[in-house]
Amino acid sequence: MNGDPCLLSATELRGLITEKRISPVELTRAVLARAEALQPKLNCFITLCGDEALAQAREAERKVMAGEPLGLLHGIPVTVKDIVNTRGVRTTFGAVPYKDNVPAEDAVAVARLRAQGAILIGKTTTPEFGSKCLTDSPLFGRTRNAWSAERSSGGSSGGAAVAVASGIAPLAIATDGGGSTRIPAACNGVVGLKQSNGVIAHSQALDAFGNQTYVTPTTRTVADTALMMQAMAGEDACDPWSIGVAVPDFIGTAMPRGDLRGQKILFCLSPPGRPVSADVATAFKASLDRLAGLGAELEEFSGDGFDIEPIWRAINHTLWRTRFAKLAAEHSGELSEAFLKQLALATEVSGVGYQEAMFARTALFRRVQSLLARGNLLAMPTLTRTALPIEQDLFGTIEIDGKRFDSVRPHWFPWTMPFNMTGHPAVSLPCGFGRDGLPIGLQLVGRFRDDAELLRVSALFEASHDLLSRWPG
Repeated sequence: MNGDPCLLSATELRGLITEKRISPVELTRAVLARAEALQPKLNCFITLCGDEALAQAREAERKVMAGEPLGLLHGIPVTVKDIVNTRGVRTTFGAVPYKDNVPAEDAVAVARLRAQGAILIGKTTTPEFGSKCLTDSPLFGRTRNAWSAERSSGGSSGGAAVAVASGIAPLAIATDGGGSTRIPAACNGVVGLKQSNGVIAHSQALDAFGNQTYVTPTTRTVADTALMMQAMAGEDACDPWSIGVAVPDFIGTAMPRGDLRGQKILFCLSPPGRPVSADVATAFKASLDRLAGLGAELEEFSGDGFDIEPIWRAINHTLWRTRFAKLAAEHSGELSEAFLKQLALATEVSGVGYQEAMFARTALFRRVQSLLARGNLLAMPTLTRTALPIEQDLFGTIEIDGKRFDSVRPHWFPWTMPFNMTGHPAVSLPCGFGRDGLPIGLQLVGRFRDDAELLRVSALFEASHDLLSRWPG
């Protein structure tokens, strides 16, 4: 095999490993070398597991040579966000008080990747407990965008998206509680899926019934996302929403076959009053034209009633306050100002206020259901502008085309939070570049638990342009 194995997709590597054209040991060595070379520039890892990864790679190679049955991801390197439990590998949640925490068991999603032969090469950076859209923490500092050292990686799965975008490892486990997979995917030009509620069991959710966070795949290609979904999906007794959810043929369905004739896509640029940069608006229009070129019928929908950040915050911050109040009281000196400020904001939410937000969440679900009865998919920009400056403060102002706005969340990612709350599958796909040379993302939303069909449409969209040939410098 010629060329750099780090620049191949997991789907390609899978074939090469099975055909004995690349050894898992050779691949793991290349990936670890690239991780070590890029880590000082990007800062996307908090832990690298070199020795363990090479030991696993040698065992993977032995199985190939012995002709033993191989899993879906046999010998393929994967990274896991440092908020997702990995047995025997430290998991810090990006927080100083947990800097030496070593879980006794894997999260369900991790266990499933390992069972299919994936090799864990490291834990990727996250802000404390994945609590914001920028990846920095008192524990490790800032993670830089794969395309520009001057820009943020987005967050909270910044490390996951940067590791994939920069060709360190083709597969990453991320998480998404309000956009944490899709935001950094859009910032770094990769594929970030937040699957439907229940499709991948979530073993770390403290409130399994009211949960709106997801353990997710991040990859460079739609085919690789389908590969991860095939390995990670399926019911588990720990997650009530996963029980009885069948696992479709993600890999087969996600081939870019057929077209979009007979499909209606409803689109909206932004909720009223939320500005979008000229670059994003242009890329979005070009994306809609590509979908129409594939045969889809397009119809605009109204963004009224989608400005739901206060509802999302009432639910999320109440959860954080309940979970972290004791930690904050005991370790306030070790936690960031932004994290403590978010916990303080939650004291304003009463029990009644929380329940009202849950009612609003149900109303939002029904509203999206009625849209998806009219159309097969929804389309909107993932973010209102390209990656924010590296020194961006969560509580600072956000600049869009030279104008300043007072609040980052509702102005930068108004379209990601709604689908955490409703549970519909939502994917951010690379769709172009801004004049600043940074990636722009398109978000597509599918029908509830019709994740495989969402990936099929995504694969057709991906095949309709040639963005995959571009790598960060």
